[in-house]
Amino acid sequence: MEMKKQLTLELHNKKPSEVKKLVLDNCHLDDGKISRLFENLEFLSMINVNLLPVSNLPKLNKLQKLELSDNHISGGPEVLAEKTPNLMHLNLSGNKIKEINTLEPLKKLPHLRNLDLFNCEVTMLINYRETIFALLPQLIYLDGFNTNDKEAPDLEADGLDDE
Repeated sequence: MEMKKQLTLELHNKKPSEVKKLVLDNCHLDDGKISRLFENLEFLSMINVNLLPVSNLPKLNKLQKLELSDNHISGGPEVLAEKTPNLMHLNLSGNKIKEINTLEPLKKLPHLRNLDLFNCEVTMLINYRETIFALLPQLIYLDGFNTNDKEAPDLEADGLDDE
């Protein structure tokens, strides 16, 4: 489905400012950019939309959870601190992230507690988990587990996924 059609469906007779959750999974991005979003979003899912650079995201000050798995992202997270300053959960699994230093800009996201990099090449590096936890001290969970290998609680239970 094209993203414009999905955005219209997601509105469901609401004003864009009333939308807090937006799921655009598997939508076709015409030019790799997001044409229109909603400033009060708290949850945005864009799984498998052929997103290339994260820099194409608009400024979303209230966004807490961002799902970007299975895209073609290889870098660019430096813009997330500026565009999504309240981000708590970031899923970049299944992207083209190869180097630890690509993730260094995530230090500027003080509220980031959950980071998912499952199926990214970076996870194959020696001491990957220890290095990421040292690089991003604000993190509690990496790929669904904390530093003691305790599994993260169900994120749907925290209310972020509720309409």
